[in-house]
Amino acid sequence: MSSKRKTALIASAVALFMLALGWASVPLYRWFCQTTGFGGTTMRASAEQAAAVKPVARTISVRFDANVDSNLPWKFAPEQTTQTAQLGARTMAVFLAKNTSDHAITGTASYNVSPDEVGKYFTKIQCFCFTKQTLQAGQEVRMPVIYYVDPSILQDDEAKAVKQITLSYVFHEDRTSSEKLGAKGLDRAATAR
Repeated sequence: MSSKRKTALIASAVALFMLALGWASVPLYRWFCQTTGFGGTTMRASAEQAAAVKPVARTISVRFDANVDSNLPWKFAPEQTTQTAQLGARTMAVFLAKNTSDHAITGTASYNVSPDEVGKYFTKIQCFCFTKQTLQAGQEVRMPVIYYVDPSILQDDEAKAVKQITLSYVFHEDRTSSEKLGAKGLDRAATAR
């Protein structure tokens, strides 16, 4: 095999590898963050896994922060700004979302936990994050989050001194879903004529 052909094959293989890596980077990054708690990413647990965690006497303050992208005409806020959570005990927080527009809109929430070093100890059992939420015009809904703070936080020299954890959400419009809802509404209006 000639050196030009060998170089072309190597370059093609590298290009294909880079393309595959680019395609897989988002799921790989999400997996890495969820596994390690990197960047304040919380852990996920089933109800059965959460039931196996034994609560301890110590408590921690959890603060809730709710934000809405400026292009999304929704109101979004926690029912309670802070809660005192017993380490290892399942706790529920509720957020309220209201569509203030005159048409249906779909939104999706992203989240983070701070300080970053506690992300791997903040475990959600049930959450509305990364799930498309469609609210009709003027509709208001309650969105629960069930979570616990893993007692193993007490063994982490960096995290055990933390007195308050902040769980922060930002709702963004899911334009593809909202555009489909808008197109359905236009189709119904045209059919009704």
